[in-house]
Amino acid sequence: MFSISNTRGEKISTFKLSVVQYGILAMMLALVAGLWQLQVLGADSFRQLAEQNRIRKVPVMAGRGKLFDRDGHLLVDNYPSISCFLVREQNRNVDADLPLIARGLNLDLEQLRATLRHYRLAPGYQPIPIKQEITADEQAFIESHRNELPELETIDQERRLYPRDGFAAHVIGYVGEVSEEDLNNPRFAAYEPGDIVGKAGIEETYDQLLRGQDGSRDVLVDSHGREVGFVGVQHAIPGQDLKLTIDIDLQRTAELALGDANGAVVAMDARNGEILAMVSHPSYDPNAFAVRINRADWNQLITNPNHPLMNKAIQDQLAPGSTFKIIMSAAGLQEGVAQDMHVNCVGGGTYYGRFFHCDRHHGVLDISQAIPLSCDTFFYSLAQKLGIDTIARYATSFGLGQKTGIDLPHEMTGVMPSTQWEMKNYHQKYFVGNTISVGIGQGETQVTPVQLARALGGIASNGHFVRPHLVNPVQLPTEFRQALMDSFPGSGETTVPLNPDTWMIITDGMAAATTTGTAAAAHLEGVDFAGKTGTAQVVGTGDTHVKGGAKTPNSWFVGMVPRRNPEIVIAVLQEHGDWGSNSAHIAAQIVTTYVNKQRMKENNVNDQTGPSKPVEVGAVWSEPVPQGQRRSGASRQDAVLHAGHFMVDPGPLPGIKTVASGQYSLPRWLLTLPLRFKEGRP
Repeated sequence: MFSISNTRGEKISTFKLSVVQYGILAMMLALVAGLWQLQVLGADSFRQLAEQNRIRKVPVMAGRGKLFDRDGHLLVDNYPSISCFLVREQNRNVDADLPLIARGLNLDLEQLRATLRHYRLAPGYQPIPIKQEITADEQAFIESHRNELPELETIDQERRLYPRDGFAAHVIGYVGEVSEEDLNNPRFAAYEPGDIVGKAGIEETYDQLLRGQDGSRDVLVDSHGREVGFVGVQHAIPGQDLKLTIDIDLQRTAELALGDANGAVVAMDARNGEILAMVSHPSYDPNAFAVRINRADWNQLITNPNHPLMNKAIQDQLAPGSTFKIIMSAAGLQEGVAQDMHVNCVGGGTYYGRFFHCDRHHGVLDISQAIPLSCDTFFYSLAQKLGIDTIARYATSFGLGQKTGIDLPHEMTGVMPSTQWEMKNYHQKYFVGNTISVGIGQGETQVTPVQLARALGGIASNGHFVRPHLVNPVQLPTEFRQALMDSFPGSGETTVPLNPDTWMIITDGMAAATTTGTAAAAHLEGVDFAGKTGTAQVVGTGDTHVKGGAKTPNSWFVGMVPRRNPEIVIAVLQEHGDWGSNSAHIAAQIVTTYVNKQRMKENNVNDQTGPSKPVEVGAVWSEPVPQGQRRSGASRQDAVLHAGHFMVDPGPLPGIKTVASGQYSLPRWLLTLPLRFKEGRP
């Protein structure tokens, strides 16, 4: 028998019921909080997202600052251009549109796809530049396909317009699209892919000032991305214009004088370091980079054995040849060794068991004769007496073996050997016999043209050495000026005290070089033109002395006007240019232009080559009232005012001319006829 008992369901405990109730309450609170977040706290954010769906920001590109020469002549300008960008904000599959875009814009399809892959990590709102400087036909294609290709946008941009034929190209530089390598550099932290930046020269150094600040236009677009209205604009801020220290007339003369020769010219104001002209040949056309240089042209530039992209004025490191004898002279005179030296040159001499040649038999001579005649034998003996470390100490104090600090990127340091340098680089003792070659600017010694111009200009300025520069610091913001000094360290501006006799002997010796010495062919009558030639052997065996030949020596000349405390110093280098007198010929042409321009500028006269003619001069002057004619009560300062016109004949030679009732000297520049450089083989 089974007994059935009725069982009652267990009653739910109060605890469990509370858990369920609180769980429901928590979910309700979470739901309310979410709604509050969406409806109240996130309202501005979602409103902004909604605005972005109908408002598009179109970049307004800032124009780069223009570049002028020291007299205000325009060197680098901008011109209007239209570029095409691809916008990825339309939630479209742009890959399907690429074939049509490539056909309409005359682009290679694979190159277009590669461009998009390049920007795959860029923010979606950032437009992708797909073609710069589109044609009128391509612009018409974009407008006629607005419905099919709403992702295409056109943006007005200003492109760089550089001087033709590579004029001052290595000074100015060029611009290009910022690279991935650049973007990984902290210096380019504010840049984005597609931005245009300076890539060389002034364009690179002063990019932060030249590039300005881009703006934007807010435009209304419909659901297809088509522009239907205008909301507002944030104006772009143009870049700062810069005035360079370059003198366009000297630059033009230097470019023409160097001609087709490979080499460099540097003309600098030795008083303040302003670069008046800088040339490097062969050159290149920076206009090819203004849009985008094609691969074939780029490969041609980088594979050219003459290195057209190299600024040889600051990067070509070569033996200075006999121009180094000025460094040697300063060291020898300062050390008290060279003053009383007399050396008998018989075409060379034997040092450390080896015969070293000189190009002539100069006979017995002292340093005053050795500088203008450039006697190797004399400086062999001086190098032996000084030793390599003494030579290196003076050369380093004059700025060799280190950067000058010029405001151009990628300056080279050169080489100044010493016992310490030998041990550091080759882990061996310095061979004392090499000192003899160093004494005439050969051996391991290497300099750049700008280093040589600064060094010899400083010695001629009685030990005042300047920092070369191409932009006057006065026009730079204070913070940028300091950052510039930190970014371009070097020997800078300094003073190395020289004995008065050292200064006089060296400068007189360089002046004699252009009259009776190795640069006599470059003599300029009536101009205190001094300098030193250099003929530097190249690596290899034997000199061919065939201009341009692979074994022909490099030709150097450093000249200055006047000989002491010069206003201008000029360094000329011709690779494989043979004798240094060839380069002196180039420097003389630049000096001629400089002197003539100074004469005309200071007196505002025209360049004339014919006989002098009387010049009409208007004058106003006063004379004190004679004592007997002075009115009662009049002061001693009372004067009678006169005015009149006079015909003044400046005459063929400087002199004193009578003007009105007093005696006045006409200005020196006015009384001197313009120079005419005589062409001829040095």
